[in-house]
Formats: sequence, C-alpha cells, structure tokens
Amino acid sequence: MLRAVRESTLMRYLPYHRLDGRPNVVVDGSPTLNTILSLTHWPHLPAPADLARDLSAQMAFAYLGTGMELHGSATTVTNNHFDQDGLVGLFALVNPEEALPRRGLLEGLAEAGDFATFRDRTAVRLAMTVAAYADQQRSPLHLEDDPSERVAQLYSELFGLLPELCDHPDRSRPLWAEDDDVLARSEQLIAAGAIRITELPDVDLAIVDVPERVQLPDAYRFAHLRDPGPHPSAVANATDRFAVLTRQGGQYRFYYRYESWVAYRSRRPRPRRDLRRAAQELTSCEPGPVTWTAQPSGALEPVLTTDDGAASDLEPDRVLEVIVRHLALGPPDWDPYSASPRDR
Repeated sequence: MLRAVRESTLMRYLPYHRLDGRPNVVVDGSPTLNTILSLTHWPHLPAPADLARDLSAQMAFAYLGTGMELHGSATTVTNNHFDQDGLVGLFALVNPEEALPRRGLLEGLAEAGDFATFRDRTAVRLAMTVAAYADQQRSPLHLEDDPSERVAQLYSELFGLLPELCDHPDRSRPLWAEDDDVLARSEQLIAAGAIRITELPDVDLAIVDVPERVQLPDAYRFAHLRDPGPHPSAVANATDRFAVLTRQGGQYRFYYRYESWVAYRSRRPRPRRDLRRAAQELTSCEPGPVTWTAQPSGALEPVLTTDDGAASDLEPDRVLEVIVRHLALGPPDWDPYSASPRDR
C-alpha cells in the first residue's frame, strides 16, 4: 500500500496565494477556480463519493486508501488557512509514508484542534503544541508578519516537525503544559461537581454553571483563538450538546460548537438559530446600561454575550428562558449540507 501511495501521489505543498492558476487539491479550505479535488468538511462543498467524514484530515487519509484517481494531473496541494485539521490533512497527502503509521494520533490531533474533543491525552497536547507554534507570542518560530506568508511558513515548518512532535510529545512540554494544566483543573472541577453541566436535549443545549470563586485562564481554540475557561476540551468531552451556555455570577456566554458549522457526518447537529433577536430582547430587559450582542449563525462558533463581558443585572432564570425560547421557536438559520449559503 505504501508503495502504491508513493507512486500515485507525487504531491507537494504550495501556498494558496502562490498557486498562479495551477490545478490543485484543496484540503480543509475553499476551492479555487482551478481546484480539481476538494477534501474538506467545510459547509456547502459536497464531499466526493465515499469520502465524507467529520474531519478534513479523515477525508485525506480515506483518499489515500482509494485508487487516488480523482485529482487527475494535479500535483499541488494547498489550503487557505492554518489549523490542526488542515495541517494533518495536508501532511497525509504530502508525506504519506510518515503520516500513515501515525494515522490514529494525527486524526486525534485534528479532532482536538477542530472540535476540542479527544480520546487520547497525547492528541490534545499535540493540538496545544500546534496552537503554540501558530501563536505570535509563544511560537518557537519567528513568525512572518504577513498573514498569507505566515500560513505558508507554518505549514512548511511543521511538515518537517510533525513526526518528532508525535513521537516525542514530552519534548514539547513547555508549549503545552500551561494549557494542559487548565484542562486538568477544568476536568477535576467537572468531575467533583463544582462545575455543573445540565443538558436540555430538546434544544441541544448544555448549561455550564461555574462558581464565582473559580478562576481559570483562557485556553487555546483552533490555532488562533483563546476562549475563557473552563477549558473547551473539558466541556466538549463532558457533553454531546452542540450549543453551550456558560454561567458564572452575572456573566454569560452562549456559543455554538464548531461541529454545527461544518458538514458533520457522525450525526446531524440540530440546526443553528439566529440569536441576534435574543440579544436584542435581553438588552431591552436589562435594568441597567448592559448591552447584549450575538454573532450571525454563519460564524465559525457564534457567540451571544454581553459587550466587554459586563455583568448582567438579569436573573439567571430570565436569561435562560429567553435563550431557550429563541432556540426552541426560532427558525433554522444555518444549513452546512446545502449546495450554497443563504444570503444574510
């Protein structure tokens, strides 16, 4: 099989902004006019027959197991952004001899990066490591200032580093130890019942109640975002709900998980609802000068919260009632499986 892969791929990575019209394969991103094959779970991009998976990296590995006839004469693979899922998917096609023996761990890395879920602690630590490499403040690399050049730099550098990162994860401890500590503390608080998670299955909602005394640092998300605690991986591993409301004192943060943005295949998430009207209603109910805002449903992980993290003066039951009502009665507002996005 490895011999067949080596003989049939002959692929090399080329940065998205340097394609110059070349026929290409896109992994985990938007196709260009000259894309022959797109291996991506992004919304509104139908997957090739028999290759649909939850993760783009899983699609790339699945493609290695086929006759690999769908990319025609294209020898270039690319992606328009950098993250863990894209890194693993591109690595699988550029260097299958190194990727295939590490497939399970690499797919776990992609899962922890995109969905924050994990079954293997090493995988989530690898996701933390990759996030650190992409962080301007923490990266061992001297990152390029230009965003497109930085994406190209990260892919080129990490293709060479990935086998070492997989085989000797403890050598990267300085890059993942802080995030791992936040994750461990969050898991312990959930297991002890100090952080309580209540589920409302009818609206696919998990309510995460965090005591005011608990203070957790922000944690990584994807390869470029930082989210307030508890750690998103601790929450994602503790509930199957794709809508999450975190409450801590008078502070509230609702978000839709990334699984509900992509064309997720393991199961169909309940479609997102537009919560901008809920934000307007909550603002109108506030007795003080507190403003709520919500991102549109097409955001990667749309958030509903107060401006600047201000404490709400509303009773918790009132906030929950408004959000649940809009989740229950609002029309579906995002369909990643459709052929094209609706105008918004």
